[in-house]
Amino acid sequence: MARTVEELPGGARVTDFISLGVLSEKIPRAEVRRVLEETGRQSQRRRKLPMDVMVYYVVALALYMEVSYGEVLRCLLEGLDWVGLPVKPIRTVRKSSISRARMRLGVEPVERLYRELVGPVARRETRGAFYRGRRLVSLDGTGVDVADVPKNEDAFGRPGSPRGKSAFPQIRFVTLAECGTHVLFGARLGPCDRAETELARPVLAEGLTDGMLCLADRYFFGYPLFRQAADTGADLLWRLKKNHVFPCRERLSDGSYLSKTYPSPRDRAKDRGGRPVRVIEYRLEGTGGDADPLYRLVTTLLDPEEAPAEELAALYHQRWEVENAFDELKVHLRGPGVVLRSRTPELVRQEFYGFLLAHYAVRDLMHEAALKADADPDTVSFTHTVRVVRRKLPRYGAFPPSGKNRTP
Repeated sequence: MARTVEELPGGARVTDFISLGVLSEKIPRAEVRRVLEETGRQSQRRRKLPMDVMVYYVVALALYMEVSYGEVLRCLLEGLDWVGLPVKPIRTVRKSSISRARMRLGVEPVERLYRELVGPVARRETRGAFYRGRRLVSLDGTGVDVADVPKNEDAFGRPGSPRGKSAFPQIRFVTLAECGTHVLFGARLGPCDRAETELARPVLAEGLTDGMLCLADRYFFGYPLFRQAADTGADLLWRLKKNHVFPCRERLSDGSYLSKTYPSPRDRAKDRGGRPVRVIEYRLEGTGGDADPLYRLVTTLLDPEEAPAEELAALYHQRWEVENAFDELKVHLRGPGVVLRSRTPELVRQEFYGFLLAHYAVRDLMHEAALKADADPDTVSFTHTVRVVRRKLPRYGAFPPSGKNRTP
């Protein structure tokens, strides 16, 4: 005998009782609706999967990477039990219906929410987030594997490998990370062969501001990008490659020296259009066979009294905080060996910004917990927090579209 599909009571809709959980605090529903209206993506008629629900669904995909599309939706809909409705699990929405709803949503609303909501969250009392009043941020990039289908390969390409090509197509993105909280903001993505220095231009233009101290690895340094970053009003502390020429113009009391960076070798030869900088050189002992133990840093902080060389040398290694954030995003949130599941370039981009929103929600929650405990956010477990969010998401509190909470 065929099973009878259980449905909601007459007149009830999924959207009346949807549970948005922890995500609704960090990504307010009012903001979601505003962005949907401004981008023309708000649902024009009553649907099983309206667009405001789909925004949270895209973010939830990052929290439940190892389960099916339908199971992710079920996790959002468990708020039905919380409000005390005597119903059994509702009929499973087909995967094709979810995909069509995601296509109707598109990437623009999700990306816009990311750009408008996600930014530095550290306060003055946040441990490890500031250096002498300057907010510490780091610039870096990485790659993320995506589903192995022809459309994704055509759009994003495959990186090379020692044995030919990688097993998966890959996107590349560059972002700023707040060192004290690991929040990733201002991110831009492109094909895997897009130069990180090219992707960095809009990242710096959008995210870098006065009052920040930006750290960056040696592969980012070049006069145009360095000048653009410095023109934002932020201070910089970037590593240099071996072949960059910075003659000593004045040796300072802390061992660093003043120099200039120029647009071209000809400008350097004629001392034309140079920008004053300060160079710091130091070696790391006992690095276990490091072929290049000499570190050369260039900074816009010219006064050794304001920023001693020894402090800046120690501070530069905060740059690795962005690598820890990438590890959280690609391993602990996504899962080891898991690729972005979307099978079209548009949905890959949508899923990517959903990932960043999910990472932000978890990291902001960790920051709040650290403040309450008067602790460094680095001491709070990211993996544990993700598990808590996953457990709390279905039953954290459901509310109807009116915004008025219902209680059982």
